[in-house]
Amino acid sequence: MAGARESLLDAAGAALARRPWSAVRMVEVAAAAGVSRQTLYNEFGGKDGLARALVRRAADGYLAGVERALAGGGGDWERLTAVAEWTAAAAQQDALVRALLTGCWSERLPAPPRGPAPV
Repeated sequence: MAGARESLLDAAGAALARRPWSAVRMVEVAAAAGVSRQTLYNEFGGKDGLARALVRRAADGYLAGVERALAGGGGDWERLTAVAEWTAAAAQQDALVRALLTGCWSERLPAPPRGPAPV
């Protein structure tokens, strides 16, 4: 199911790039991912679960980039510079990363996560 999960997250991200989250429909996401709507609901439980997973994936991708920047060669200054450059680029490219970093959530995005995420 990992393939279906990633396909669904990709489809949800593509839909979010085209329209506000409130206008994204589960049936569209499932069709774009090439899976049934039931598969989507089995994987995420509903639109809120899909939103949480989409935000989590954006956060995980950002943090992986930070880890890569910190693991790069050079001294502390070079690694700090690499993290700053990565942060600026990631925030520019991804509205979810930008919202996570700034706390500025718009109506176009899924609602920010509340409380601890389910494990």
